[in-house]
Amino acid sequence: MYASAYVWAKIINYLEERLSAVTVSAWFDDAEVVELNEEHLILYSASDFRREIIRRRCTQYIQDALKEIFNSDAKLIVFGDEELNSFKTKGKQSTSMDFNPQFSFDNFVVGPSNRFAHGAAIAVSNIPGQVYNPLFIYGPAGVGKTHLLYAIANGIRKQNPDANIVYIKGDQFTNELISAIQSGKNIEFRSKYREADLFLIDDIQFIAGKEATQEEFFHTFNKLYEEHKQIVMTSDRKPSDMLTLEDRLKTRFEWGLLADIQPPDYETRMAIIKNKATSLGLELPDDVCNYIAVNVTNNVRQIEGTVKKILAYRDLNDMPLDLPNISRAIDDMFKSEGNALPTPSLIISQVCKFYSIDEAVLRGTLKNKGTTEARQVAIYLIRKLTNLSLPDIGKEFGRDHSTILYAIRKVEVALKGGNDNLQNNIRDITANINSCL
Repeated sequence: MYASAYVWAKIINYLEERLSAVTVSAWFDDAEVVELNEEHLILYSASDFRREIIRRRCTQYIQDALKEIFNSDAKLIVFGDEELNSFKTKGKQSTSMDFNPQFSFDNFVVGPSNRFAHGAAIAVSNIPGQVYNPLFIYGPAGVGKTHLLYAIANGIRKQNPDANIVYIKGDQFTNELISAIQSGKNIEFRSKYREADLFLIDDIQFIAGKEATQEEFFHTFNKLYEEHKQIVMTSDRKPSDMLTLEDRLKTRFEWGLLADIQPPDYETRMAIIKNKATSLGLELPDDVCNYIAVNVTNNVRQIEGTVKKILAYRDLNDMPLDLPNISRAIDDMFKSEGNALPTPSLIISQVCKFYSIDEAVLRGTLKNKGTTEARQVAIYLIRKLTNLSLPDIGKEFGRDHSTILYAIRKVEVALKGGNDNLQNNIRDITANINSCL
């Protein structure tokens, strides 16, 4: 997990792009981060009025920011003085692994693009460990893979409240392993995952290319599989397309069932829009629904975000929900297919995830083999995938353009020299970046 100050700064930038800097300053001027972990972002505000505004109008924005920027499902909690004092007095309370109940099979909109994966997920939820083990769900970002993971967890929890359900993201699995090795807690780490009744791992592609992580995951997988414990994985690509994933893991991932999810067709998009609007208390005219469905075509998450933005505009501007108003309000969310370029921040974050390096270290001056390669790859990809000039790239790393040019040439020479490992790393990282667009 990133440092809370860094995460909060990114969230504030996200909010300012959607609500204006003046609005964000008015509502969050006294807000402080109390705690940030995998499950919760806890904020404190002394003002009763501001707390109510944040809870009622900004909760979804903040949770969307956590999901879009950090791929985190942490939920927002807002403390006042009483809650903060109680929290400090009692300390952190241990909690069981809970999953947002809104992610269920009942509210998953089924269409031709996801029917197979949806059916497989239901089967796994009904009789875990007996059919389709492992279940490997793959597809581009924002099409509902995590929704199905959570729906499986909620379904199994309903049948068996005492089930030991463990959920983790691929990059977090690596980070926890590193921490366990550093602190000498390998046994505790292994017990956490190898004693699960249901093991859910999101974005499994992030373990590819990491030797120690793949070794650990291999043994964890084997133990759970031999004991008929259900394993469910998601990825942005099928196992055979993970170039730096060990063959023995590719084989095991294909033992059960591979189920892909593609972007929804027009009819499914219309259903998603209407369902989301109803859940938010909106009544959208058919021409507005059609306008969204025609313009937002690839990403369920963006479709839902568009509907949420309409709700915010209605609440903040008290405008009628007709097509002219809606088109002006949400046109900035539409982008022509193929014209979206990744930002330097996105590229750097994906490189850091792949190499398990903190962003501050990547942007810093530390020089060792792993850090230097990661930094050079980040510079190379920013040059290749964006329109930034050498001096602009240099500003991202606090270096002059000649240093940036040297890094780019180092990577190019290595690639031309047949460095297959580096080539595969760059391919995987590029695929990770593209899946976020």
